[in-house]
Amino acid sequence: MTEKRDDDRHEFSAGQGVDAGYEEFTLDPEEIDADPNTVDPVDSRVLTDILDKRNVESDAIDVERLVDVGLSYMGINRFEEATETFERAAHFAEDDSLEAQEAWVNKGAAHAELEEYDEAIGAYEEALRIDDSSEHAATAETNLAYALWEFGRSEQALEHAERAVETDPRFAEAWYNRGFMLVERGLAEDAVTCFDNAIRLGYRSAGVLEEKARALEEAGEHEQAEEVADRADEIRREAEGQMIEEQTGQAPGPGGQARQGGRPEAGGRPGAGGRDVEREEPERELRGEGPEGF
Repeated sequence: MTEKRDDDRHEFSAGQGVDAGYEEFTLDPEEIDADPNTVDPVDSRVLTDILDKRNVESDAIDVERLVDVGLSYMGINRFEEATETFERAAHFAEDDSLEAQEAWVNKGAAHAELEEYDEAIGAYEEALRIDDSSEHAATAETNLAYALWEFGRSEQALEHAERAVETDPRFAEAWYNRGFMLVERGLAEDAVTCFDNAIRLGYRSAGVLEEKARALEEAGEHEQAEEVADRADEIRREAEGQMIEEQTGQAPGPGGQARQGGRPEAGGRPGAGGRDVEREEPERELRGEGPEGF
């Protein structure tokens, strides 16, 4: 019976075969040897093979390039892809390095854009754990203050806003955030000083002036508040008119005033505050610093 089965066995080719290095039959995925500088590291077709430590040594990953890719995603509002890219950059960076800290700060900024404030808080806290006095620390502190505020933890938010200005006294957005929170706590005079510092350091948007006007109203400086609010209106109208002209190629209509719409850049317009002309009060917004290097 056994002899019959052996006789029926198919006889395969007995050639010499191919060399061990014959590429067409290699079981190693081609992407393993790809240059990460020429391949989108978050492309799903190569993500596993390029960025998985089981397949690629960590020194084959260009962390700076990954951060640049993440910033590019931020620039086109693809924030989910940005969070993934920054996380991988932090993962492949040297432990507790400046590159890792930068990646964590940027990851927090991307989560904040998605209003995922819990994840943003965790990313900023990790960045500050690495180094709370580096060149990225002030950004991490002010962004953490922003995320904590949005997450409803206002007392902790103010603490980190204070740390931000202590870490970098020339960080204009940090002074703005501190002033914003002080107004909310009824410390209007101190808030005015913060807004003045932000303006002195170059942060002169309509939103900052509107918040300063609100603080002045709270402090009882009604006449000065009105002057500052008028200047904020002027800046906002100029910006809106310029935007309309850029979009349409035409100057705004009679009077030069464009129709107001959308949310303010940072802060919001104060209420009427006893003025004869009633002002509409748009939504107020705390300032969150953008990603590092963007």
